[in-house]
Amino acid sequence: MDKFCNSEKISLSDLLNEGDWGSGIGDRGSGRDLLNNSPLSPFPCPPSLVPNPRSPVPDPQSPVMNKRIIVPLDVANIADAIALIEQLPQVSFWKVGLELFTSTGPQILQELKSRQKRIFLDLKFHDIPNTVAGACQAAARYGVDLLTIHATAGKDALKAATEAVQTGAIQAGVEPPKLIAITLLTSISSRQLAFDLKIPLELPEYALEMALMAQEIGLDGAVCSPQEVAQLRNSCGNEFLLVCPGVRPTWAEKGDQKRSLTPSQALQAGANYLVIGRPITAAVEPELAWKKICDELASVA
Repeated sequence: MDKFCNSEKISLSDLLNEGDWGSGIGDRGSGRDLLNNSPLSPFPCPPSLVPNPRSPVPDPQSPVMNKRIIVPLDVANIADAIALIEQLPQVSFWKVGLELFTSTGPQILQELKSRQKRIFLDLKFHDIPNTVAGACQAAARYGVDLLTIHATAGKDALKAATEAVQTGAIQAGVEPPKLIAITLLTSISSRQLAFDLKIPLELPEYALEMALMAQEIGLDGAVCSPQEVAQLRNSCGNEFLLVCPGVRPTWAEKGDQKRSLTPSQALQAGANYLVIGRPITAAVEPELAWKKICDELASVA
């Protein structure tokens, strides 16, 4: 460890050979590495050696890169969900949203757990504080990894949610999920924010205000479009998780995503996780689409 404490230059190979520092994205409160879901090193990596979260992982086929890509199970029933999971065995992190959870309930979560998959339960809770607390407490019992709530539910609801996920996890004897706030849906444009929702703020400023409020309350991170991630990373710091949906490779159609970037651009901007759905799941050959995205990320310098 002495060579980490002097002023000599350190090569990447020296750093990697010194020991297992984890992914570089950790939670010292829980002692867990957020990407690898493993205990963090007891010796914190000096700040000067901590990888910049904007820096991409060079090998997109590595387990770490796989864990940074979340694929949505945007299907209508359990049979279609299982078929997609089996078609893409290399995917380790799946998103379960409103449609599938409403259709199957916790059965799909049990199916994913039995296959040792990580789960992003994206239910986007938005209600009065008491109702939000009850829903978050129940969701935390499932042992999922990420859980969403709309920032616009307000400070009281966000605070109730943060307390509720801890209570639910303790009751079930599982790790609490990382609670992340929806800043603004990626299908909403600046014009819609101003003219339809009557919000008198520029879109990037509004997204930042929502993220800062969530961070102040104690949430673990936020969901934002790739176009806002650099600003949020600079303002919220390295420990705040940023999850980016609306990511589209150069060869894919944007569809209803109004504020999109490519996977490599989103990672360079500072995203921790990328949610990439239709470019993979709606492809004629999803396995090839997955590989194509990994190949794109391999070109990131």
